[in-house]
Amino acid sequence: MDIIIRSARVIHPGSKYHNKVVDILISNGKIKKIAAKITDAPRAKEVSAKNLHVSLGWVDMNANFYDPGYEQKETVESGCAAAAAGGFTHVCVMPVTAPVTQNKAQIDYLLNKSADNIVSVHPVGALTHDLSGHDLADMYDMHTAGAVAFSDGLRASPSAGMIERALLYVKAFDGLVMVHPEDKSISKNGMMNEGIISTRLGLPGAPALAEEIAVSRDLYLLEYTQSKLHLLDISVKGSVALIRAAKRKKIKLSASVNAYNLLLDESAVGQYDSLAKLNPHLRTKDDINALIKGIEDGTIDTITSQHNPQDEDCKRLEFDKADYGMIGLETSYAVSNTALAGKVDTTKMVELLSLNARRILGLPLTGIGEGEDADLTIFDTDMKWTFTEKDIRSRSKNTPFVGRDLTGKALGIIHKDKISLSHGKV
Repeated sequence: MDIIIRSARVIHPGSKYHNKVVDILISNGKIKKIAAKITDAPRAKEVSAKNLHVSLGWVDMNANFYDPGYEQKETVESGCAAAAAGGFTHVCVMPVTAPVTQNKAQIDYLLNKSADNIVSVHPVGALTHDLSGHDLADMYDMHTAGAVAFSDGLRASPSAGMIERALLYVKAFDGLVMVHPEDKSISKNGMMNEGIISTRLGLPGAPALAEEIAVSRDLYLLEYTQSKLHLLDISVKGSVALIRAAKRKKIKLSASVNAYNLLLDESAVGQYDSLAKLNPHLRTKDDINALIKGIEDGTIDTITSQHNPQDEDCKRLEFDKADYGMIGLETSYAVSNTALAGKVDTTKMVELLSLNARRILGLPLTGIGEGEDADLTIFDTDMKWTFTEKDIRSRSKNTPFVGRDLTGKALGIIHKDKISLSHGKV
């Protein structure tokens, strides 16, 4: 298949085409030609849109597809459709499945089921057996089968001893441990951020301290083991300060923030809106400002969706009974771009959504040049639009962003000699 992307501004630091507006001809999955104007491909399908930008395909490091076991929430196919609509060509899928993704067979299942999809699915293997926090899973076998990292997902960090053993174990093959930092003995049954609003609503609150203590502990363990750690779901200013200080020690540390934590604060819970029941919780405006500062100075490496689909039977309930989570793949870029407007330029956004994640995970960091594989995201940085249920490709609909005005939109992706457009024409 031949495709021409017309008048696209290339965003790829280090490329000779960076920040230039060019035509890009793609043939059989490879970038064949880049020029100011391409006129010698009359049979190529043309992709055009106003204010069109192109970058290396985006990578989401933190998504839940719940397949196998909970296909009423999401399947590999519907999750990939959501990812494509959000501009992602690569998605890391957490092991929260039934059975848990904790052996070679489960890794093979995800890789085989997604093999022909335009989106590349990268399994994250379980850190501990059955996500129990007690016994280490067989990480080496999963690594050889294709797992890109190991995590217990949203389960709170296992004990210090278990994290230490996991960090030491993966050193043998340069593996990556990813943790959701939360000390459950402190957060207990907190349903939202502890503060004035939780008190007014009469809801049990989880203090920022629960995250900060877990972050501090895991940073000490990383320094001791000299392994490789990624901190997921950073949401409070104290954690940002701890990570900033730790990075000065030149340890193998990276961290991510979920897009929703950059735009929504605790007031979004409103009158017990279960769609805003999330983990990590929505925090304060001061926390949001600290997260943005952490993005600006490089303390935070990536923005993730924490795509967490929940069916209506689990979500449209009283606040205390509803499950945590929201879908996020379709909105991750638009939400973060809206939150960071005027603070982060487009090049920095591409680093946060694509380049840094590729470096952390060891995924191909190709260029945008003639002869390179076409692994591309097409997007508009300035489009004003309103997110509606019609924009949802996920099997679930649990998001507080329906009806929200956003700025910036993923227009489509090109990957594996396939194209998927959510906006524009071809």
